[in-house]
Parts: sequence; structure tokens; C-alpha cells
Amino acid sequence: MRMIEQKTIAAISTAQAPGGIGIVRLSGDRAKEIAEKIFIPKGRKKISEVPGYTSLYGSAVDENGERVDEALALVFTAPKSYTGEDVVEISCHGGMFIMRRILALAIRAGAVPAQAGEFTKRAFLNGRIDLTRAESVMQLISASGEDAAKAAASGNEGVLQRKIEAIRDSLVSAAAHLTAWADYPDEEVPEITEEELSQTFSKAQAAFSKLLREFDSGRMLREGVKTVIAGRPNVGKSTLMNLLSGYDRSIVTEHAGTTRDIVEDVINFAGIPLYIADTAGIHDTQDPIESIGVDRAVTKLSQAQLVFAVFDSSEELTEEDLSLIGKIGNIPAIAVFNKSDLPQKADRERIRDKFSAVVPLCAKDGEGLDKLEEAVVSLLRQNPVNPSEGVLFTERQRDVIERANEALSEAASALAGGMTFDAVTVSLEGCISALLELTGERISDTVIDEVFSKFCVGK
Repeated sequence: MRMIEQKTIAAISTAQAPGGIGIVRLSGDRAKEIAEKIFIPKGRKKISEVPGYTSLYGSAVDENGERVDEALALVFTAPKSYTGEDVVEISCHGGMFIMRRILALAIRAGAVPAQAGEFTKRAFLNGRIDLTRAESVMQLISASGEDAAKAAASGNEGVLQRKIEAIRDSLVSAAAHLTAWADYPDEEVPEITEEELSQTFSKAQAAFSKLLREFDSGRMLREGVKTVIAGRPNVGKSTLMNLLSGYDRSIVTEHAGTTRDIVEDVINFAGIPLYIADTAGIHDTQDPIESIGVDRAVTKLSQAQLVFAVFDSSEELTEEDLSLIGKIGNIPAIAVFNKSDLPQKADRERIRDKFSAVVPLCAKDGEGLDKLEEAVVSLLRQNPVNPSEGVLFTERQRDVIERANEALSEAASALAGGMTFDAVTVSLEGCISALLELTGERISDTVIDEVFSKFCVGK
């Protein structure tokens, strides 16, 4: 693994937008020295004189000692800091001009601009966190739903790391026993039995399978669900969109065909992020502009992971309603029978078996929204995932576990096929190597760069 360059880095660590408070973070051997050039404390003690976890009130200043802003300096001393290095965080008012000016002063005083994810990369390279915990940091920042946040928080606390280390330790113990028994036949090393090895392999394979299964089941809950509101014109799609969004996102009138393009929003529905799209009414039309909207709606529908198929419960089902069902195909879908406040004419039983759930709703006043919420939760959480138990949450992690599982399957097959323990050990070591890659204990610089390139600057 590479050595850390001896440079002190600096970056704005809060959002690149106006706010109440902004933070400029420095990390490296010269962090305190550089911070002292651009921050003057109110009291007598300097930044270099205070212990870690100390906050100083004072002013950010320029090269001439002129005050730039009222500020706080929070001091962390190596190795007990986020990066494992000396760290100083200067908190100022959150105006972009002020934050950028303080950052520029830090750079002129000797710091270099931090690259994307460089603070967390240094935490990893300095042994403060393993690679799974480093990856969870960005997942926590970008979490848009409750499950995503819980999974990332668990990863950041080291739950996944401990789970992988427990599996790896059992396999390392088995590999060490096999090697000692084969290499030192004259020593009194107890022979490990095929049954013991088989049990160890089976337990690890079950854990791998569970991790991979939960990754697939929980991906939509972590990354969000592409959701489409579809139906013929004037059934209340846009009213439903506005209800879910919490404001007038789509235009609503009593005239059919108001929506001619796709209107999109991101909502948090029962703790699940939905990337929701309100589409034009799907029907036959000679209007060339409306026809474009219908084509776009059909295309969007084909890309959906979840569909709210909206029907007008105050009218009989039409051929256009039934045609929509065919266009949905095997996409998970919930039938929403809107206008439940009006006299009911639609035959819900006629299409009930075509949908995961059938929900009566009055989108105008929200009556029945709780039932729609229950239906969504039931549909998307058919294979429950407990994010607090430690789950895989990046494609890199999934790929590594798949390779580990494949290597272990080869070891188990070699064992069952009566091959020598030497052959079993080769595949077993391939599995262990993959697990070391997962936590970052054995990994290339290229992979490290790829992981941290997805981070934001300042984290």
C-alpha cells in the first residue's frame, strides 16, 4: 500500500452553497502551523498549545492580520482525529465568498487543495478505518431513505467489517491448520477432518449467500426506486403526483391530456426513496404533440421498477385501462383506484390478480394514502433486510464477495471430490485473499483511487 504524501491538505467540508455555518478543514503535519497563520484566538493560547478536542474562539485573518470573519477553530491532535493526522477545522459564517476566502488563505499559507475523498482516504491509509467503513461514509452522505441511512451507519460503525473478519478468521484458521499438518508431518499437529472442513465451508458459504441475497433485495431501498404513475387521461395521475410530492408539482385541470411531458420528483415514501414520474395519459391520439408525450410515457413505463397504475373508480374499466395492464407486463405494480369519494362503477375484481395490490384512493384529499403506503412497503420488502446487521452496499463489495464465494465453492468441491488438502488450500487461500481485498488489507492503489474518486471534496 502506498505511503501518504507529507502534504497538509485543505478544503471546504460543508456544502458548496450558502448556509448558516461553513467549515474549512485542514489535515496534515502542518495543519496547526498553517491554521495559526490564518486564525487568531481571542485568548492567549495558540492552536499549537492546546490539546486535541479543544475549541478556540477568535477571528479568521488575512496575511496583514485584517479580520475576515468571526470564527471557531476546533483542534484535533494525531493520531486521535478523523484522518489520524493533526486536523484543524475553522468554522465561519456559511457564505460562499467567506469560505472560499479562508480556503484561499490556507492554501497561500502552505496547504494544498484536497482531492475528492482525500480526508477519508487518509483515514483509511493511516489505519483509522477499514475500506468498508470508508465506503460507508459516502453512502451515509448520499442516503435518501431510512434503510440506506441505517445500512451506511452500521457500515460506518464497523458492523460489516466485523462480520467479514469473523468469516475470514474461521477460514484462516482452517488454512493454517491444513498447512501446518501438511508441512510438518513429524510434529504432533492434529489432522483436521473433512467433516470439520465441510462445516466451516458451509457456514461461510451461507454467510456469503445471505450477503449477496440481501444486496439484491436491498438495492432499490438503498438507491431508490424508479416509479412511474401511469394510466389513461383524466384518471387523476397528476393529482396523485401532487399528493405524493406534497405540493403542486403537476398541473391539474378538469380537462383530459393536461400532462404532455414527464414530470419527475424524488420523494421519501415510508422510508423508501421513490424517483417518481408523472406521465402523459396513455391512449390513442392523432394530436402530434400529445402523441410524443404518450410515446415518452410508454418508454418511461418500460424502464420502471415500480408502477402506480391509476384507474378512475367512478367509471367502468375501458379498453385503454386493460391495454395499460399489458404494457406493464411483469413490472411490480399497484393498482390505484382513484376518485373513491365518488359513486363506484369500476370492477376491481376484474383486474385484481394482475397486480400486487389494489388500493382505493381519493388523491384529491389523501384518503387511502396510508393503504398505498402499506402496499408499497409490503411489495418492496418481500425479502426483508435488516440494515443494522451489516450489508453490502457497493458494487465493489458485491463483486469481491462473489469472487470469495466462487473460490470457496471450488475449495468445497475439491474437498468433496476427494482431492488432496493441498488443492483445497489453494482455493481456500483465494477466498481469504478476496476477503482481505474487501476490507482493504490487501488491495491495489488503482482500486483505492477508484473507491475514493466517488467521494465529494472535503470528506
